Amino acid sequence: MTESLEQYLSVLNDEQLEAVKHEGSPLLILAGAGSGKTRVITTKIAYLIGEKNIEPWKILAVTFTKKAANEMRERAVSLDERASQAQIRTFHSFGSWFLRKFAKEAGLEDSFTVYDDGDMETIVKKAVPELSSKEARIAAHQISLAKDYCLFPEDDLSIIGSEFDLNDIYKKYQARLRATGNADFGDLIMLPVRIMEEHPEIADYIHSRFSVIMVDEYQDSNIAQFKLLQKLSGVEEGTSTYVCVVGDDDQSIYHFRGAEVQNILSFEKKFPGTQIIRLERNYRSTGKILHAADLVVKKNVNRLGKTLIADRGDGKQPVLAFLTDQNTEAIFCGNMISQAHEAGGKYSDWAILYRTNAQSLNFEKEFLHKKIPYVVVGSLKFYEREEIKDALSYIALCANPRDEISFRRVVNKPARGLGEKTQDKILENAVEWQADGTPLYSNLIEACRTAAPSLSKKAREGAEAFCKIFAELDGFLEPDDEEDKSKNEGLHLSDFIERVIKASGLDEYHKASDEIEGTQRLMNLEELVNSAIPYECSLEGLTEFLDAINLDRTLELSSEETSEDAVTLITLHNTKGLEYKKVVITGLEEGIFPRMDKAGADLEEERRLFYVGITRARDELYVTSCASRYMYGSVQFMRPSPFIKEGAAAFNAIGQVPFSFKKAAAEERFAGVGRRIEGSPFDSGAAASNAGEEQLSEEDLELLEKYKKGTKVYHDDYGYGMIQKCSLNEGEIVAEIQFENGGRKKFLPKFQRKSLDIIK
Repeated sequence: MTESLEQYLSVLNDEQLEAVKHEGSPLLILAGAGSGKTRVITTKIAYLIGEKNIEPWKILAVTFTKKAANEMRERAVSLDERASQAQIRTFHSFGSWFLRKFAKEAGLEDSFTVYDDGDMETIVKKAVPELSSKEARIAAHQISLAKDYCLFPEDDLSIIGSEFDLNDIYKKYQARLRATGNADFGDLIMLPVRIMEEHPEIADYIHSRFSVIMVDEYQDSNIAQFKLLQKLSGVEEGTSTYVCVVGDDDQSIYHFRGAEVQNILSFEKKFPGTQIIRLERNYRSTGKILHAADLVVKKNVNRLGKTLIADRGDGKQPVLAFLTDQNTEAIFCGNMISQAHEAGGKYSDWAILYRTNAQSLNFEKEFLHKKIPYVVVGSLKFYEREEIKDALSYIALCANPRDEISFRRVVNKPARGLGEKTQDKILENAVEWQADGTPLYSNLIEACRTAAPSLSKKAREGAEAFCKIFAELDGFLEPDDEEDKSKNEGLHLSDFIERVIKASGLDEYHKASDEIEGTQRLMNLEELVNSAIPYECSLEGLTEFLDAINLDRTLELSSEETSEDAVTLITLHNTKGLEYKKVVITGLEEGIFPRMDKAGADLEEERRLFYVGITRARDELYVTSCASRYMYGSVQFMRPSPFIKEGAAAFNAIGQVPFSFKKAAAEERFAGVGRRIEGSPFDSGAAASNAGEEQLSEEDLELLEKYKKGTKVYHDDYGYGMIQKCSLNEGEIVAEIQFENGGRKKFLPKFQRKSLDIIK
């Protein structure tokens, strides 16, 4: 046993030590918030290597974000250097590793790249041209959801609840995707499951390859990930792979991303002989904060059950502030933060939590007024910026010249006279039909070169210029002769990427686009070059670099790293895994948190979300509830959230509005909610506008009535609003909505049923 491992074992509590030393049967570590689960899982990896003589390369440990995987790896290696040989990855990174080993069986290129949500929409639109852009976006999301359920085009997709013939669209999408030789995120989990089902010899290889499988944050797994764990472990075949999962059913809050809480609730049944070890000692929060969390979450029926015990003593009692409205709410928070800062505290001690992004506006205004520095989690991610996606598309084409999405993105950027129709012509000539009738793209660069003579003068010159870029890059990553190989010695992948940016003209293009913005874009491109320095200047190095960028982007926080002393404004969902000295959870009103439409399992998840928010606080917790809120263009009286009553015994309530009076006023106000509000931009006096003389279907008539002018709605992205107009436009029912944040948007209600809710 190494000295560092022995030292780590000595500081573990009894339950943590039991979990580390457990062996044999499947293990579920039920780890409460702040209970030291990362310490347990990393120590267990080192213990298996150092004490149980498990070969490190036979250990597979998976989690959900690159940040978590990197932290797990670093901490395990600090205990035993041999842990660097273990497979410590994200789920999607492991899927990529698996598919690169068995690319042929998966129908992929060895050097495939991974398409994101935007790329999926493009493929759907190309595969099914009759769909509008909005319909393609919805269908792409539903296909992604189907893959989360591990469902293929030929399966029963009724669980998705699609308004399309989803089986047909999914089938056409999948054929188009396979033609590119690339994969999407869902494939990274779903395809390994199918490959192991159809190729028993590969499943046997995996079972012999890994003798230990560990999963962190197991409560966030979806159906496909659960099936992948089953196949990897061989539990259905009775293999002896040791399985250990770590998670907390009380922190399962990502159902909208496909997470299935039943995976952890039913683990004991799916993996016979499971032992459950509960980690209940909390090292983050004080006792009174944990008491509030416990009072709330124990109202849930579907949970395995545990009670957190504070290691840091009782601490301060949480404060429940009853406030007049959202302006008072923002002032209350601003005053608290300013006073604490004047007393010597840091702005970064504080986090303002809210249910939806739309709630941040008042806090931003107030903090600007008070000169309180803040950062809003939700800014554009680095790798989603236009100039970065452009550069990555050029690079991806070098890795896989069959990549349709990357080809279309950059073949006419900078403009070369190669519009969409010309691109379609090039791709038609690039299709090679397989024996089974499915299409497969050939090298699109070669197809462009071949098509050039048949194009118009401008397009021909553009095609030749585009192909010349790749001719200049050819051989740079994989030199043919010894002289070129010697030139590449000591080069990094960054040298290649810098060459791509210059050869493509992207540097000049973005520099010329806007003097100020262009300068920033050039800096971003330079940062991309710098990020490739650790990678080898080879095709393998390029593939590793693209994997590091593409995998797991959807689960990372969207805020930029900042060392600034600033208050954090953040949604409750984004706080998972974070902690702050002082936390304010805002908007505890019925219809805000929880949402008005939540019941049953959905309400239980909302309650878990509140639990997660509470357990982010280390020292101080504040909860706010407003008597009224400006919504739908007028002041609305609000009922307190039912969660307040559930945790009331834990809160020290302050505020000028008595609880009983506010509740009674709210009931009186809501009884007359349908009456006309004169002079308001949300005047609800008129019904739906005239839809013209066109013959309307029964469905259209129902939509016009349901989404008539004056109807109050809630949208997942834009918050609360009211319909201003609903009419028939080019055969589609269109609703125009004014949102309380000032935005005015148009929607097709027929295709927005999952994100646009009617408030009754």
